Amino acid sequence: MSNLLSIGRTGLLAAQTGLATTGHNITNASVAGYTRQGVVQSTLPPLNQGVGYIGSGTQVAQIKRYYDDFLNKQLMNAQATQGSTDAYLSQISQIDNMLSDSTIGLSPALQDFFRGVQTANSTPALQSSRESMLSSGETLAARFHEVSGRLQELQDGVNTSVTNTVNGINEYARTIADLNRKIATATMDPLNPPNDLLDQRDQLIRELNIQVKVNVIPSDNNMLTVTFGSGQPLVVGTQALEMAAVQSPTDPGRMVVAYPASGRSTIISDQAFAGGALGGFLDFRRETLDRVQNEIGLVAAGMADSFNDQHRLGQDLNGDPGLDFFKPVKGYVGYDTRNSPNSTGTIDVTISDAKALTGKDYDLTFANGRYTVTRSDGGKVVLTDGNGTPFPEPDTASFDPATVPQPITFDGVTMTLAGAPAEGDHIQLRPTYTAAANFDVAITDYRKIALAAPIATGPGTANTGRGSISVGTVDEEYLGHQLASNVTLTFNKVPDPADPTKTIDVLQGLPADKEITVRDAQGKLLDTYPVGTTEIPYRAGTTIGIGEPEATTPPKLFGASFTISGEPAAGDTFFIGPNTGGVGDNRNGVLLAGLQTKNILNNGTATYQGAYAATVNYVGNKTREKQVGSAASETAVTQALANQQSVSGVNLDEEAADLLRYQQAYQAAGKVMQVAGQLFDTLLQIAQ
Repeated sequence: MSNLLSIGRTGLLAAQTGLATTGHNITNASVAGYTRQGVVQSTLPPLNQGVGYIGSGTQVAQIKRYYDDFLNKQLMNAQATQGSTDAYLSQISQIDNMLSDSTIGLSPALQDFFRGVQTANSTPALQSSRESMLSSGETLAARFHEVSGRLQELQDGVNTSVTNTVNGINEYARTIADLNRKIATATMDPLNPPNDLLDQRDQLIRELNIQVKVNVIPSDNNMLTVTFGSGQPLVVGTQALEMAAVQSPTDPGRMVVAYPASGRSTIISDQAFAGGALGGFLDFRRETLDRVQNEIGLVAAGMADSFNDQHRLGQDLNGDPGLDFFKPVKGYVGYDTRNSPNSTGTIDVTISDAKALTGKDYDLTFANGRYTVTRSDGGKVVLTDGNGTPFPEPDTASFDPATVPQPITFDGVTMTLAGAPAEGDHIQLRPTYTAAANFDVAITDYRKIALAAPIATGPGTANTGRGSISVGTVDEEYLGHQLASNVTLTFNKVPDPADPTKTIDVLQGLPADKEITVRDAQGKLLDTYPVGTTEIPYRAGTTIGIGEPEATTPPKLFGASFTISGEPAAGDTFFIGPNTGGVGDNRNGVLLAGLQTKNILNNGTATYQGAYAATVNYVGNKTREKQVGSAASETAVTQALANQQSVSGVNLDEEAADLLRYQQAYQAAGKVMQVAGQLFDTLLQIAQ
């Protein structure tokens, strides 16, 4: 009887455990992260009764947790991708909305500015038209400031998001480490772990994974090691290795992630966060925000430099050479706060060639007595010394500051160094990073606008032939070698030295103290005449240059140039000289207006508006890419969650069936015990 009673009792206990487990599933069905549990029963060892082995009942071997590691990892990967994509999209959408807004975009302001230049050209002598040009320049500067300010707000927003996300990650890490401790303490039998604690920890890891993509490695006593990136630790056993958002060592306005230390913090590379919201924020800043700030700055710096170059070739209402119309742009220089305190090395970076600007950032490092310049995209850097000589291969980006003539130029910027650097010094150079914020009009007096050209040309009043002379142009070096007075050129026919019976056409009266060049209509150099030459052959339609030579091959002439065309008569004269009556002259203004449609930026392949449009197009395409990615990642998460829940989720219909099954088992086991009791009572009655 006792054996039958014992069998009934074990069945009753097993059914009771099944009812409790099923009830636990039902009541926790809506709890996030809860994993379905089930009772695993096993048979108790049978008893040998001589006639054979008779069963002794059942036992609960395990409360099984229906968990699939593969499906869980699939879900975590999908959630990490979604977290990164959604964080990226939330930020880039703001830039896309800003750049596409016609009320605050740069394109209308650029058009309005050049419309102001054209208005000034139409009536160059009027004060009102010149003041209108100044006003449109100030409006353009204000628009650059507005766009730059909005981008800086986004930069600040990313800083806040990075800081808050890192703080949240640290909180998750501490809680997971504490759960590791509790789970290890509660794990007496590896086959019977504390399932509810495991669920809590897995749910926290999934939530952490949405913030930063993590890798999970099993450890002793059911503990887990949590890492990110290429193995950077976050949780090791019961210890949480906390991170911190700190100021970038080269940019105090930029928050980066580091392992804090009492001495020197260890900066963690942005690329280590390849997923999750934190990765999305950092990817957005690195791939889009930095690029847009640099490219908007490139438009600002390129315009200031090229417009100033042309403006300086003009002449203002006072008859003086033109000054800078816009304030010259300086590049951002970030000295690494970790540099040696003994370092006194300083660098000044200015924009010197709009066409060569790349919109990239550069790192300057000092080691073994040499500076090395590295471009952020890995592109080749070729430095040019103060004499204009490119550094030789293969070390085109490395130099000894003590021996190389300064300033040093590369990629459209000029770099001037001072002081004594220390071994290991690191400096970040961002030539166009702050250009939009610093873009401003330099002149305030309308009379200083240089719309006139500094030279004047014209035919003699007594000419009888059909020759003409162009208005003439000057280049960037003319102001250093101006013509002091009018030069009068005379067309004549002189005997041909090769055949005195014939004549040749010549131009006479060229200045003896200047070098002369002759180029064809395509700009190809035809002849160079040394200082002292006053007579050259006449070739209609060729461009004649008067100025100072530069030792290049082919020779480049710095100065003034003009073209004489047609068929002059013998004795006809043409003059070229200083412009002494340029109040109504707009020749330089026309050249200034022409900059709007001239391919200046990106190595002469894009206009100002074209370069800006390329940035807008990049942002639009990237935004669309992230929108598609967000929709795809949402679908992936939904599918991965469905797959995971098909194994681990609680099905209430199934649990209701189990509830009935265990109820019936409980009642049946109770009936066994009841029968055993009745049989025992019968035996007692017989014994009486």
